[in-house]
Amino acid sequence: MKKDLKKYWKRNLTYLLSLLAVWFMVSYGAGIIFKDALGGLGFWFAQQGSIYVFVVLIFVYVFLMNRLDKEYDVNEE
Repeated sequence: MKKDLKKYWKRNLTYLLSLLAVWFMVSYGAGIIFKDALGGLGFWFAQQGSIYVFVVLIFVYVFLMNRLDKEYDVNEE
Protein backbone atom coordinates (compact mmCIF):
# COMPACT_ATOMS: atom_id res chain seq x y z
CA MET A 1 0.00 0.00 0.00
CA LYS A 2 1.15 3.52 -0.75
CA LYS A 3 2.72 5.28 2.19
CA ASP A 4 0.67 8.28 3.23
CA LEU A 5 2.26 9.30 6.50
CA LYS A 6 -0.17 12.14 7.23
CA LYS A 7 -3.07 9.68 7.28
CA TYR A 8 -0.97 7.26 9.30
CA TRP A 9 -0.22 9.84 12.00
CA LYS A 10 -3.79 11.10 12.02
CA ARG A 11 -5.07 7.60 12.77
CA ASN A 12 -2.28 7.09 15.30
CA LEU A 13 -3.34 10.23 17.17
CA THR A 14 -6.99 9.19 16.93
CA TYR A 15 -6.16 5.86 18.58
CA LEU A 16 -4.07 7.58 21.22
CA LEU A 17 -6.67 10.20 22.11
CA SER A 18 -9.46 7.63 22.16
CA LEU A 19 -7.58 5.34 24.52
CA LEU A 20 -6.59 8.23 26.76
CA ALA A 21 -10.24 9.32 26.90
CA VAL A 22 -11.20 5.82 28.07
CA TRP A 23 -8.49 5.90 30.73
CA PHE A 24 -9.60 9.37 31.86
CA MET A 25 -13.21 8.26 32.20
CA VAL A 26 -12.19 5.21 34.22
CA SER A 27 -9.73 6.98 36.52
CA TYR A 28 -11.27 10.41 36.92
CA GLY A 29 -14.86 9.71 35.97
CA ALA A 30 -15.42 6.51 37.92
CA GLY A 31 -13.23 7.57 40.83
CA ILE A 32 -14.54 11.10 41.32
CA ILE A 33 -17.51 12.07 39.15
CA PHE A 34 -19.54 8.84 39.32
CA LYS A 35 -18.35 7.63 42.73
CA ASP A 36 -21.80 7.97 44.29
CA ALA A 37 -23.44 5.98 41.52
CA LEU A 38 -20.85 3.20 41.84
CA GLY A 39 -20.94 2.98 45.62
CA GLY A 40 -17.80 1.42 47.04
CA LEU A 41 -16.42 0.70 43.58
CA GLY A 42 -15.63 4.38 43.00
CA PHE A 43 -12.70 4.29 45.41
CA TRP A 44 -11.50 0.97 43.97
CA PHE A 45 -11.56 2.37 40.41
CA ALA A 46 -9.68 5.47 41.51
CA GLN A 47 -6.98 3.46 43.26
CA GLN A 48 -6.71 0.11 41.48
CA GLY A 49 -9.05 -0.11 38.53
CA SER A 50 -7.48 2.70 36.57
CA ILE A 51 -4.10 0.95 36.75
CA TYR A 52 -5.59 -2.30 35.44
CA VAL A 53 -7.40 -0.46 32.67
CA PHE A 54 -4.19 1.37 31.76
CA VAL A 55 -2.32 -1.92 31.37
CA VAL A 56 -5.11 -3.34 29.19
CA LEU A 57 -5.08 -0.15 27.10
CA ILE A 58 -1.36 -0.59 26.50
CA PHE A 59 -2.02 -4.01 24.95
CA VAL A 60 -4.92 -2.60 22.91
CA TYR A 61 -2.68 0.20 21.63
CA VAL A 62 0.04 -2.29 20.66
CA PHE A 63 -2.53 -4.41 18.79
CA LEU A 64 -3.98 -1.37 16.98
CA MET A 65 -0.58 0.03 16.07
CA ASN A 66 0.72 -3.30 14.75
CA ARG A 67 -2.33 -3.52 12.51
CA LEU A 68 -1.92 0.10 11.41
CA ASP A 69 1.79 -0.41 10.71
CA LYS A 70 1.02 -3.36 8.46
CA GLU A 71 -1.73 -1.43 6.67
CA TYR A 72 0.60 1.46 5.83
CA ASP A 73 3.64 -0.78 5.35
CA VAL A 74 5.72 0.88 8.04
CA ASN A 75 6.10 -2.22 10.24
CA GLU A 76 9.46 -3.02 11.74
CA GLU A 77 9.61 -6.58 10.45
